[in-house]
Amino acid sequence: MSISAIGRKLSLDRRTVRRFARASEVEELLTKAECRASLLDEFKPHLHERFNAGCTDAARLTREIALLGYRGSDKTVRRYLQPLRSALNPLSSGPASPSVRQATGWLTRHPDRLTADERTGLDALLERSPALATTRELVHDFAEIMIERRGSDLGAWMTAVDTKGDRALRSFVTGLRRDLDAVTAGLTLPYSSGPVEGHINRIKMLKRQMYGRANLDLLRKRVIHTL
Repeated sequence: MSISAIGRKLSLDRRTVRRFARASEVEELLTKAECRASLLDEFKPHLHERFNAGCTDAARLTREIALLGYRGSDKTVRRYLQPLRSALNPLSSGPASPSVRQATGWLTRHPDRLTADERTGLDALLERSPALATTRELVHDFAEIMIERRGSDLGAWMTAVDTKGDRALRSFVTGLRRDLDAVTAGLTLPYSSGPVEGHINRIKMLKRQMYGRANLDLLRKRVIHTL
């Protein structure tokens, strides 16, 4: 990457990026960072020695040099040690892997609802994992069966899962086969138990509101009155 591209990526000034990129050793960065005398000058050898020994805590190093006569702040010490920490922690060579939640969302959401960055991340993920690409294909096929109410295609889909699906999908298919007729009807007919579930949820909400406040007669009136 160019100096300008690195600066944009890390939100750093081009001069800062150029100084780090062209430095051949850490000492060169430290000498250029301090171009004039400061309260820290006489204590730099001690800081270098302790940092190289493994003590990288700026607060602790500040307390140590304070006992030697340092009268500055710990912020000055932190700024002075920052190039050393940057050298010990080089930038990652590649982008961070997506989390499980992110990958699950990319696989299960409708493709039209993914942003451009999410589609790019999904394509890169599927390219690295052929098994995950197969899972994504099977999940997409099952979503089409649900949306388009093609319950008659469920048997062929389950056979495909048995052939090339992973363990989680095969376990899901095992559960479907336990009540296959009901599942097929649910994926074919336009009827739904949604209204019934809605009434059950409303009654439970009323029961929680009335708990400890009145007897069953008042609860019954509230339930019937709102039907």
